[in-house]
Amino acid sequence: MSTKKKFSIPHIYVILFLFIALAAVSTYLIPAGSYERVPGPDGRTTIDPNSYVEVEQTPVSLIQFMTAIPKGLVDAGEVVFFTFIIGGLFAVLKRTGLIEIGVDRLTRKFSARSIVLIPVLMVMFAIICSLIGTQELSLVYVPVILPLMIALGYDSVVAAAVALVATTAGFTTGFLNPVTTGLGQKISGLPLFSGIEIRIIAFIVFVLAGIIYIIRYARKVKNDPKTSLVYEEDTEKRAIYLNDTEVEKRIATKRQKIASFVLLGCFILLVYGVLKQNWFMTEMAGLFIIMGIVVGMIAGLKLTDICESFNEGFREVLVGAMIVGVARAVAVVMEEGQVMDTIVYSLGTVVGGFPAVFSAIGMFIVQLLFNFLVPSGSGQALVTMPIMAPLSDLIGVTRQTAVLAFQFGDGIGNILYPTSGYFMATLALAGVAWQKWVRFYLPLFFIWCGIAIVFLIIAQVIQWNG
Repeated sequence: MSTKKKFSIPHIYVILFLFIALAAVSTYLIPAGSYERVPGPDGRTTIDPNSYVEVEQTPVSLIQFMTAIPKGLVDAGEVVFFTFIIGGLFAVLKRTGLIEIGVDRLTRKFSARSIVLIPVLMVMFAIICSLIGTQELSLVYVPVILPLMIALGYDSVVAAAVALVATTAGFTTGFLNPVTTGLGQKISGLPLFSGIEIRIIAFIVFVLAGIIYIIRYARKVKNDPKTSLVYEEDTEKRAIYLNDTEVEKRIATKRQKIASFVLLGCFILLVYGVLKQNWFMTEMAGLFIIMGIVVGMIAGLKLTDICESFNEGFREVLVGAMIVGVARAVAVVMEEGQVMDTIVYSLGTVVGGFPAVFSAIGMFIVQLLFNFLVPSGSGQALVTMPIMAPLSDLIGVTRQTAVLAFQFGDGIGNILYPTSGYFMATLALAGVAWQKWVRFYLPLFFIWCGIAIVFLIIAQVIQWNG
């Protein structure tokens, strides 16, 4: 008797390797081209939109293909090691017992109305990201809320979604986002953060759609845990965190209470550093190392225990950290083969052939596709907006609409494409496989795309340029 084999999505390493191979092949098929790099806003390097020229074909060699992944790991080193250190920190905090105590208290407080916690957290995360444009904070949020979501009867997907969907909604619509809105408007010659009214409306619609979508899934999981996309994967987490409120209440020791106050102080310092001192991953990672050592010692851990906890955390996020570097290899191959600029030039030319309303939608689709190659918001702005801004004048699309198309296209794909480093690292911290996440997120992705297109049509029809 022959049994029919069930199709299964390949391992994420296999998927990424295929992308790298396709990128390598493209360097033989796509003409090489280059834009001249010139100084841009805030001392950043951007491109001269009128300087594109075809250059001698430089397809990647076998050696370049072979070294693409190591180079990707080096290029993405900041994100890779940030992921390791966050994993280590939360392993230390777990060993101190502080996470269990915090989860126990919040579980008891929200046990009767746990669903309320989802919109509260999401609105807060979305506002923060819309103000400072740091989607990478998902890496900080997930380890904190994961035990709580499990304890309240949800799953790891809900925890990842609360952080990722909220930050993405805030980042995408970014009414005060310096990374996309601010930089995009500077390059386009628009007043900084102008047109804020439509962006605030878009923010509300995107966040509301995300909240409704997650709550529907969360209620289904709470009513029947076996409907969870990660039911098997969450078995160990449920054993640790799924507490009955009748169980004896956890009481913090004096040392744990002091450690909690120190931990809170460290997080306040983190917020200050990000908002006022422009801290990013390197500075945050340094703070997290000190935080793990100091809080661990105050809570009563020996230095050996702290070191072993860091090692345990490193092991838990190893795959996710490696994926970040492997994904970066796609862009490494495209850059070495000098086809990245050609792709930008070609996409811009295609968009210019549509009527104005369709051109606005075309700009969104172009930005969405290009986001696969350049997941960085600022990086994508510096490469595409010097072309899209003057192009919008020629085809009758307002510059505000062009910036909005860039925002939507850059943001929505950030939590879909495996080339997005912080996103894959966040999934690793949550313990959610990329394939499972795609099954969860894809319907919301298309909902958000539909909402984005509606906003772009309205913006173009009213000739929005305020």
